[in-house]
Amino acid sequence: MAESPAGLTSQNWNPTQDQQQPTATPEQLIAKSIAPVKPQFLRPPTSRTSQNDTTSSTVSDSNNDISKSNNTNTTSVVAKEKKSKRQLKRERQQEKKSSVNLCPELAKTGDANSCPYKNNCRFNHDLEAFKAQKPEDLVGECPFVNGEGSCCPYGLACRFYGTHKVHDGVRNGKKQISEINGLNKDVQKLLWKNKMKFLKADSVLKSLGLTGPGKSKVKKVNEEEVEKVVHDNDSHGTNENGCGDGGSESAGKSDCAAEVLVGGDVDGALTDEVRPLKKAKSAVEVNGCSGEEVNGSGIPEKDIENNCPLETEPELVADKLEVIADSVETDGSLKLHPREKKLIDFRGKLYLAPLTTVGNLPFRRVCKALGADVTCGEMAMCTNLLQGQASEWALLRRHSSEDLFGVQICGAYPDTVTRTVELIDQECTVDFIDINMGCPIDIVVNKGAGSSLLTKPMRMKSIIEATSGTVEKPITVKVRTGYFEGKNRIDSLIVDIGKWGASAVTIHGRTRQQRYSKLADWDYIYQCARKAPDSLQVLGNGDVFSYVDWNNHKSDCPELSSCMIARGALIKPWIFTEIKEQRHWDISSGERLNILKDYVRSGLEHWGSDTKGVETTRHFLLEWLSYTCRYVPVGLLDVIPQRLNWRPPSYYGRDDLETLMASDSAADWVRISEMLLGKVPDAFTFAPKHKSNAYDRAENG
Repeated sequence: MAESPAGLTSQNWNPTQDQQQPTATPEQLIAKSIAPVKPQFLRPPTSRTSQNDTTSSTVSDSNNDISKSNNTNTTSVVAKEKKSKRQLKRERQQEKKSSVNLCPELAKTGDANSCPYKNNCRFNHDLEAFKAQKPEDLVGECPFVNGEGSCCPYGLACRFYGTHKVHDGVRNGKKQISEINGLNKDVQKLLWKNKMKFLKADSVLKSLGLTGPGKSKVKKVNEEEVEKVVHDNDSHGTNENGCGDGGSESAGKSDCAAEVLVGGDVDGALTDEVRPLKKAKSAVEVNGCSGEEVNGSGIPEKDIENNCPLETEPELVADKLEVIADSVETDGSLKLHPREKKLIDFRGKLYLAPLTTVGNLPFRRVCKALGADVTCGEMAMCTNLLQGQASEWALLRRHSSEDLFGVQICGAYPDTVTRTVELIDQECTVDFIDINMGCPIDIVVNKGAGSSLLTKPMRMKSIIEATSGTVEKPITVKVRTGYFEGKNRIDSLIVDIGKWGASAVTIHGRTRQQRYSKLADWDYIYQCARKAPDSLQVLGNGDVFSYVDWNNHKSDCPELSSCMIARGALIKPWIFTEIKEQRHWDISSGERLNILKDYVRSGLEHWGSDTKGVETTRHFLLEWLSYTCRYVPVGLLDVIPQRLNWRPPSYYGRDDLETLMASDSAADWVRISEMLLGKVPDAFTFAPKHKSNAYDRAENG
């Protein structure tokens, strides 16, 4: 049975039965949650025999049509052989040696002798083989080349190489940095070895009674153990955690899989581990050594040994750290009063929600240009950040255009979250830190994080108190109304959340069990906002899809500081413009295509203009297009504004491009991507992430 194109409220929608009929009135259609499209634009629904047609696409070389193999009745699933981490790492190394992965230094200069690693380089040095397999250049200009004399950092590997300017016979250059919050290699090395020192976090955890036997991995060791562990670490060298060089910061596409790994049980007891480790590590931690960023090849261990005094003078530094820790712990004047913290006024500001997968940096740049005031990075797992995973740290990156920016983290235990908050405060430039206590994803909840914390109020208290006492930046919290349907509980905790130290709380008007199967309960959000103390700002979240929705929520509950906009921004990112200008924008297909062009250009700047960067940009563009197809143009509706739970019927647009953008077929999304990024590779496939398992579990409502 086919899934609703919007994938919102009804899971049993059959287009052959519930399809809009010309004789149906707009009121009847709205009652069925079907968008009331004007009859002259309607067309017969597309017949499909398999749901896979709407969620996956295999594009051929000649006509880019969907593979017909999905239309057969063969439902057998071939089990893939599970490979070990060592085997996966070996395959990645072999892939880097292939002709498609040219040495970056060679690509920049065109000179084989320019690579400092020579024969030991992990990448390919066969320039002719690379040129032979390189796809044709894309139409357009390189995003790194402008009138200010800047040059492309990808050189020969750039898919716009023909547009590069020649400077003294060499086509290369220096990338202009417009992004911050990158992972310092020195810090990454320390995180890999579990040698990072968290003085503030440990002091606050100790003062709150959240450390001690059985509650933390940090244990006291004598001097002999210190020397022994340091020696063992030196002999082992860099650990093999699968992150390799960590050079690629592509969100969701890196050598190191961003797995959710949270130590400990989920019954409410604190874990024995700060973060999971592949093998036994030292319990000794050292303070992070600051240093300049280096290339992706990493830093020799001897350099870190020279920069980190603990390994050369363990007794002296250990005594000094102990004195500092004691002073932080005993001096009450160092503790910040909540009124001394820097606060952010969210009132009336347009807040783009942190959106997994699609809410990446290029998408946030598009929303900023269209009127968003506050942006927040994608949810990052605390354990992965503490392990130094480059793919997870990429979620914290910030563009210079994001003037009010926060990051969102998710963890199950106070020690893990608090140390992560201190680390982010030291290494990143952010305006606030948001803690996710409402994520409904199974793999997160089963580890005791996300929505699972709603069933453990004392754990919530420990996390908020410890994090707010560790950093000066505002700590905000995002929650759902409750865990189980019909059992809302945030109203009983809203006063306590303010007392625990949170500056703001965002309430998503659904329970974890509901997922997105029902409309958001804004009456309950209003109830919580009226109960909240004056020091706690309350933001609502759920189903905001027009300036009318925004106005109604603000007028119905003046105590509400603002509304967070999530899926509404995914479907039509110009919602921020509509709210600020108080109008329904009947945007044309050409204007929508220009927005996609801006996204692609930002994506190439973020992920790179080489082949890997182009395909990464295409992947995230397709993920976004799987949402934008739900938009129905204002000029085609009998009733405006469109509501988020309306399912678009099959309709014709006012021009061919608008019709193409309205398609819920992955093959049509691929065609749009080819208009912007050129032809897809051979045997290209795509399946949108959000349609994987959102509604297939009974326990999810």
